Amino acid sequence: YNPRAVIEGSPELAQAVSAISSGVFSPDDPNRYRDLMNGLYQSDWFMVAADFDSYAACQREVDNVWRDSPDWNARAIRNVARMGWFSSDLTIRQYAKEIWNVPV
Repeated sequence: YNPRAVIEGSPELAQAVSAISSGVFSPDDPNRYRDLMNGLYQSDWFMVAADFDSYAACQREVDNVWRDSPDWNARAIRNVARMGWFSSDLTIRQYAKEIWNVPV
Protein backbone atom coordinates (compact mmCIF):
# COMPACT_ATOMS: atom_id res chain seq x y z
CA TYR A 1 0.00 0.00 0.00
CA ASN A 2 1.46 3.30 -1.12
CA PRO A 3 -0.50 6.16 0.46
CA ARG A 4 1.43 8.80 -1.50
CA ALA A 5 0.33 7.24 -4.79
CA VAL A 6 -3.27 7.03 -3.58
CA ILE A 7 -3.28 10.68 -2.48
CA GLU A 8 -1.68 11.87 -5.69
CA GLY A 9 -4.10 9.73 -7.72
CA SER A 10 -7.14 11.40 -6.18
CA PRO A 11 -7.49 15.07 -7.13
CA GLU A 12 -10.12 15.63 -4.42
CA LEU A 13 -7.98 14.05 -1.70
CA ALA A 14 -4.81 15.78 -2.89
CA GLN A 15 -6.61 19.12 -2.72
CA ALA A 16 -7.90 18.38 0.81
CA VAL A 17 -4.49 17.28 2.09
CA SER A 18 -2.86 20.33 0.51
CA ALA A 19 -5.40 22.67 2.10
CA ILE A 20 -4.98 21.10 5.54
CA SER A 21 -1.18 21.18 5.23
CA SER A 22 -1.21 24.83 4.16
CA GLY A 23 -2.83 25.96 7.38
CA VAL A 24 -6.08 27.17 5.83
CA PHE A 25 -8.01 25.48 8.67
CA SER A 26 -5.63 26.68 11.39
CA PRO A 27 -4.73 30.29 10.56
CA ASP A 28 -3.58 30.90 14.14
CA ASP A 29 -1.00 28.10 13.70
CA PRO A 30 -0.43 27.36 9.99
CA ASN A 31 1.90 24.43 10.74
CA ARG A 32 -0.49 22.71 13.16
CA TYR A 33 -1.49 19.87 10.82
CA ARG A 34 1.55 19.76 8.55
CA ASP A 35 3.21 16.84 10.36
CA LEU A 36 -0.09 14.96 10.45
CA MET A 37 -0.48 15.30 6.69
CA ASN A 38 3.16 14.39 6.08
CA GLY A 39 2.56 11.29 8.19
CA LEU A 40 -0.43 10.43 6.03
CA TYR A 41 1.87 10.39 3.00
CA GLN A 42 4.39 8.16 4.77
CA SER A 43 2.40 5.68 6.85
CA ASP A 44 -1.36 5.70 6.49
CA TRP A 45 -1.91 2.95 9.09
CA PHE A 46 -5.69 3.30 9.05
CA MET A 47 -5.89 3.50 5.23
CA VAL A 48 -7.66 6.85 5.36
CA ALA A 49 -6.40 7.73 1.89
CA ALA A 50 -7.55 4.42 0.44
CA ASP A 51 -11.09 4.98 1.76
CA PHE A 52 -11.38 8.66 0.91
CA ASP A 53 -12.84 8.51 -2.61
CA SER A 54 -15.58 6.04 -1.65
CA TYR A 55 -16.32 8.10 1.48
CA ALA A 56 -16.59 11.31 -0.57
CA ALA A 57 -18.89 9.62 -3.12
CA CYS A 58 -21.12 8.32 -0.34
CA GLN A 59 -21.22 11.75 1.28
CA ARG A 60 -22.40 13.25 -2.02
CA GLU A 61 -25.23 10.69 -2.10
CA VAL A 62 -26.18 11.62 1.47
CA ASP A 63 -26.17 15.30 0.49
CA ASN A 64 -28.58 14.57 -2.36
CA VAL A 65 -30.97 12.67 -0.08
CA TRP A 66 -30.79 15.44 2.52
CA ARG A 67 -31.91 17.98 -0.09
CA ASP A 68 -35.09 15.91 -0.59
CA SER A 69 -36.67 16.67 2.81
CA PRO A 70 -39.59 14.17 2.66
CA ASP A 71 -37.24 11.31 1.72
CA TRP A 72 -34.67 12.39 4.34
CA ASN A 73 -37.34 12.62 7.04
CA ALA A 74 -38.77 9.21 6.14
CA ARG A 75 -35.32 7.61 6.25
CA ALA A 76 -34.50 9.26 9.58
CA ILE A 77 -37.78 8.05 11.10
CA ARG A 78 -37.24 4.50 9.83
CA ASN A 79 -33.69 4.53 11.14
CA VAL A 80 -34.79 5.52 14.64
CA ALA A 81 -37.71 3.07 14.57
CA ARG A 82 -35.42 0.16 13.64
CA MET A 83 -32.72 1.04 16.14
CA GLY A 84 -32.27 -1.51 18.88
CA TRP A 85 -32.29 -0.69 22.55
CA PHE A 86 -28.91 0.44 23.83
CA SER A 87 -27.68 1.23 27.31
CA SER A 88 -24.18 2.59 27.79
CA ASP A 89 -24.34 1.56 31.46
CA LEU A 90 -25.11 -2.03 30.52
CA THR A 91 -22.39 -2.03 27.86
CA ILE A 92 -19.74 -0.68 30.23
CA ARG A 93 -20.76 -3.20 32.88
CA GLN A 94 -20.48 -6.00 30.30
CA TYR A 95 -17.05 -4.77 29.14
CA ALA A 96 -15.87 -4.56 32.75
CA LYS A 97 -16.96 -8.13 33.41
CA GLU A 98 -16.06 -9.86 30.14
CA ILE A 99 -13.06 -7.94 28.87
CA TRP A 100 -11.40 -6.32 31.86
CA ASN A 101 -12.33 -8.97 34.44
CA VAL A 102 -13.51 -6.34 36.90
CA PRO A 103 -15.88 -7.67 39.54
CA VAL A 104 -19.26 -5.96 39.14
